[in-house]
Amino acid sequence: MLERCYARPKTVDLIRSSWLGAAIEQYVTWFLERGHAPRSLGHRVPILLRFGTFAYDRGAKCYADLPPVVPAFVEHWITRPDHRRAPGPARPRLAQEIRRPIEQMLRLVVPGFVGTRRPVLAEPFIDRVPGFFAYLRDERGVRATTLRQYAHHLRQLAAYLRERGLDDLQALSPVVISGFLTDRSRHLSRSSVVTRCVSLRVFLRYLHREGLVARDLSQTVETPRVYRLASVPRSIQWDEVRRMLEAVDRRTVVGRRDYAMLLLLVTYGLRAREVAALTLDDIDWSHDRLRIPERKAGHSTAYPLSPLVGEAIIDYLKSGRPTTQSRRVFFRVIAPCEPIEFNAVSCRVTYYLQQAGIVVPRPGSHTLRHTCVQRLVDAGWPLKSIGDYVGHRSSASTEVYSKVAIETLREVACGDGEEEVV
Repeated sequence: MLERCYARPKTVDLIRSSWLGAAIEQYVTWFLERGHAPRSLGHRVPILLRFGTFAYDRGAKCYADLPPVVPAFVEHWITRPDHRRAPGPARPRLAQEIRRPIEQMLRLVVPGFVGTRRPVLAEPFIDRVPGFFAYLRDERGVRATTLRQYAHHLRQLAAYLRERGLDDLQALSPVVISGFLTDRSRHLSRSSVVTRCVSLRVFLRYLHREGLVARDLSQTVETPRVYRLASVPRSIQWDEVRRMLEAVDRRTVVGRRDYAMLLLLVTYGLRAREVAALTLDDIDWSHDRLRIPERKAGHSTAYPLSPLVGEAIIDYLKSGRPTTQSRRVFFRVIAPCEPIEFNAVSCRVTYYLQQAGIVVPRPGSHTLRHTCVQRLVDAGWPLKSIGDYVGHRSSASTEVYSKVAIETLREVACGDGEEEVV
């Protein structure tokens, strides 16, 4: 792998002659497999070589001796005289840039080494209510995405209680809960407030069940009323869809990937999560079929593969998708080489809508989902068939589109024996 990065044999020999040579070569292999460019090793490998010399001079004889030496080496590096560095104090991020490749290498060769990577947020109230998230996972069967919503809302509650010096859960009261919802929910939409209230109710009910609070406070949480069919789907016109697709530069890897994702969203009304989770096994090229498994409603759907969509996916697979063992279809363009996440899919839709100058409330992947359904409504599809096509969990989810069935509503407004006034 080193020969792939360095043309001069002397450089390869220099690296392998170091007592950390095997570890550095393992790091180089790992680094390139994650999709990073070989040129990015230009400043990382010299740091690792100097770190090896520095550690050896201070008595390190094996990999396990290296972690304690890291802080001293970083301090040595950023304080050493360097004519290439501007005079004055070192840049704030310089220490991080020196520490990162060293700690990445140590994670590969020192079992159990963690380092100073970005801390993972702990589950809220883990010290006082340790079994709550296990209860959600094991007893209620809550999905990982929903667990993240619970964690977000409960972190807000924990921060609110901490600001007011309320460390004991026994201090929870209807007044405190009402104050939290009033103070921390002003920026939320009505549906998001409902989600927060539901999360809070489940948490308070669990506290009472486990005997951590004297009374069940879940009944004091009042959710705002949300009326069915109160909103209008945020779809766009088909001419605007064409403008959005024309804004994609398909000469680039990013453009080829995004063009295929946009077509999947607007043609089949898929959710961003379903596009991100798409695998090579879900596409049956011999029968021109596209399968979407594990939908939100708990079932799978098979679609005929549109020639336009198929050509866009093939274009990306041939000239864009990285070489990888993963079966996922869509990947990040910037290293590390990992499958794209659903939130990135939605962000790309927002980007192209803005590039095309299309103004729509809360732009994102659901804009194209609504547009797909709107087109089916305009084509005269029954609402039941539309719900099956886009994978709605219940018919109630599809009823809102009856508000945008313009031609049908016009007939209802005219009534029998009346003529439309143009």
